[in-house]
Amino acid sequence: MTGHSFILATAGHVDHGKSALVKALTGTDPDRLPEEKARGITIDLGFAHLELKGENTVAEKVYSIGLIDVPGHEDFVKNMVAGVGAIDLALLVVAADDGWMPQTEEHLQILAYLGVRCGVVALTKSDLVANPQARMSEVRQQLANSPLADAPIIPTSTVTGTGLAELKAALTEVINRLPAPRDIGRPRLAVDRAFTLHGLGSVVTGTLTNGHLSVGQEILIQPLGLRSKVRSIQTHGHAVDAAAPGMRTALNLPDVPLEAPGQPGLARGQVIALPGVGSPSLIWEVRIQRSPRSPRSPPAASADRAIRNGVRLHVHHGSAAHAARLRLLAVGSEIPGAPLLAQLIFDRPAFAWPGDRFILRDWAERRTLAGGEVLVVGTAQPGARKLEHLAILRQLADAGESAERWLEGVLRMASAATVDEVAARTPFSVAELRQVSSRLVTEGRVIASGQKLILRESWAHWIDQIRSVIAEFHRISPEKPGLPVAELRSQFANLDEPVFQGLLGALALQGIVRHGANMRATNHELRLPPQLMAAGARVRKMLAEKPLEPPARKELAPDPGAQAALRFLIEAGEAIDLGPELALNAAAYDRAVTLLTAHLRQTGAATVSELRPVLGTTRRILIPLLEHFDRIGITIRRGDQRSLKQKGSQT
Repeated sequence: MTGHSFILATAGHVDHGKSALVKALTGTDPDRLPEEKARGITIDLGFAHLELKGENTVAEKVYSIGLIDVPGHEDFVKNMVAGVGAIDLALLVVAADDGWMPQTEEHLQILAYLGVRCGVVALTKSDLVANPQARMSEVRQQLANSPLADAPIIPTSTVTGTGLAELKAALTEVINRLPAPRDIGRPRLAVDRAFTLHGLGSVVTGTLTNGHLSVGQEILIQPLGLRSKVRSIQTHGHAVDAAAPGMRTALNLPDVPLEAPGQPGLARGQVIALPGVGSPSLIWEVRIQRSPRSPRSPPAASADRAIRNGVRLHVHHGSAAHAARLRLLAVGSEIPGAPLLAQLIFDRPAFAWPGDRFILRDWAERRTLAGGEVLVVGTAQPGARKLEHLAILRQLADAGESAERWLEGVLRMASAATVDEVAARTPFSVAELRQVSSRLVTEGRVIASGQKLILRESWAHWIDQIRSVIAEFHRISPEKPGLPVAELRSQFANLDEPVFQGLLGALALQGIVRHGANMRATNHELRLPPQLMAAGARVRKMLAEKPLEPPARKELAPDPGAQAALRFLIEAGEAIDLGPELALNAAAYDRAVTLLTAHLRQTGAATVSELRPVLGTTRRILIPLLEHFDRIGITIRRGDQRSLKQKGSQT
């Protein structure tokens, strides 16, 4: 039974026998460069393949292990970091004759910064010391307060073959406990080698993470933005139709050249990704973590001083090294090892994904200063020092492997988002987030409005804001029936339309209803504002003095104040608008309707002259009134006569 594929990387001080150990385990010499063979030290990354049988499992598995051998010399830490950015476990190598050395410590800290949590320690050259147990005890002490504190320590010798079988068994036992490499549907391959092969063209290699890649699939080379198609795939020298997460993978991209002076192309440090998945950015918002351990060199205080606002440094991410400037946003505390929130501002756009780990080294590339995690690619707002934004970043920084906390943090930042939009800003799959969001909706902690997800607290905040806006409108304009929906929409232009409409629907439970084109409180009573009360009283009096013989509108409302008061009385139903020249008191209008309809029921039809005595008014009033009745369907005119309109009449 074939098990999952995993990536194992060596780590440790120069000349402690890493490459010799890889060769002894796999039969492959990882030192491939002539200079490496001439100098007897590893300069660049080397690669080998190891198969381990999980014999202690219920069903026997064969694990395919991609083994990366890294240089141990301090001059080549840059190359070391490029090889360990996407590994599952580490093989930390310590020579029994030398013991713990500066690069042993630096490599261990780099592994911790990158999130490597398990591994095995090989005590090499054990045949050169009389008492390996004493050195093992020393190494165990050095491993304290590190992710490998409980890692098995296996004495080995590539000369005598001692411990090699035990080392494989220890590696197998650790791998048996590892979860399968994550597949979140967004495959990425950090390019660690780019070369050409006769008859094939350009080839890139790297460790595939976070998803599958298939032959014929379209890919995007980041941060260049170049598109290509995968012509063929190999893993450990074998052609495959598709590569899975955790596999050492070679992709044939024949239509893209290698990088050359003046010519963009394939090179170490680039990322193979899918189109539409992520984009490069000049800014990352990050959590920075400094190790609480105290390396022999440089002193911890010196490293802390190097993490200061505005400093230039190198950011090692994946297989790339980027130049950037550091902008500190907030310090957790002054305790050594406390996390910091910061922005990394790059000289050139850099491609990453939220949740990615990185390493910070000083500008001279002599010291590893800290590690960190990407929280946001880009920045949600220029003023990232704002307290609310910092609170969101702290939540993301503390989220760890919790999809729930990542989802909540993104919703706080984005206000409302679909599951797909949340997935594009977190290290989780759409399926994982859909399951979490469904539970949170059931629990009432998240509101689903159409396809959008909104935190309940955000939803309640918007409801309160809209209620406040409408209440303030009623206070300022009590004479108006409600706030126009279009005006309300303009004040909440940042909300997606489905969310806005969902909020309007929810407001009905809060005593806010839609009335035509307006939103109004159900308990709102129309009234004249103080500045119009006097004008309103005059208009009411003039309409009431001669109910069916009121003055013309230009006399009734000769100035803007009186005109506003009349509009209010019409909107409030106290007056009836009969056209540009006439308005009637509502009570007089109701009386006219009663008298005229009663007369027409009795007579069947009547002319204007016949109806005048019924109301006791003039043609100036009667004709606009009858035309109004015609418009609203009370009467129907045939020639000079009017009659009541019958129900269902189409005339």
